[in-house]
Amino acid sequence: MRPGQRVLVHAAAGGVGHLAVQIAKSRGAYVIGTASAPKHDFVRALGADEMIDYRSVDFAEAVKDIDVVLDPLAGETRARSLNILRPGGVLVSLLYGGSPDEEQRAAVLGVRVETLLVEADHAGMNAIAGLVEAGSLRAHVEATFPLAEAPKAHALGESDRTSGKIVLVVTEPASAEL
Repeated sequence: MRPGQRVLVHAAAGGVGHLAVQIAKSRGAYVIGTASAPKHDFVRALGADEMIDYRSVDFAEAVKDIDVVLDPLAGETRARSLNILRPGGVLVSLLYGGSPDEEQRAAVLGVRVETLLVEADHAGMNAIAGLVEAGSLRAHVEATFPLAEAPKAHALGESDRTSGKIVLVVTEPASAEL
C-alpha cells in the first residue's frame, strides 16, 4: 500500500476492519469503509475518509477505481468487489473461497486476488508495535467474557451490534499444592 491509494475496507467497524482502517490511514491511504450507519462515527474517528452504509447503499455502485479492497466477508461481497478495482488493483481476502471462474474474471479485469494468511514475522510485528507506540493503532474492545461464557461472546459477535473486538479471558487454574 502506498500513500494516496484508495482503499475499501469491508466490515470496517469489525474486529479486523477497525484495525485495517487505522493501518491503511497510517500508510497515507484514502480509506473508505463499509458498516451500518450507527457505526459510521466510530469508524470515522479511526480515520476513515468516507463511509458507506451497506444496508442502504450498494458499495459496487458507490465506489470505483479502488486500489485495494480488504474483504473479511467473502461470498457475494468478494465477487462483487472485483468490479470496483482499478486495473492493477488487488482484493485481499481473509477467507478462502475463490474459484477458477473468479481467477479468470480477475485476470480479465487486470486485477489480482490475494488470500491473506497472517504469519508473524519480526519486521511485521515491529511495524505493528511502532504504530501502537505512536498512537496510530489501537484496538477497541467492545466486551470481555470469561472462557466459560464463550457461547455468550459468540452470540454477541453474531448480533451485529458490536464494534471492535470481543475478548475471551482465559485464567489459569490455581495450582494444586504438592
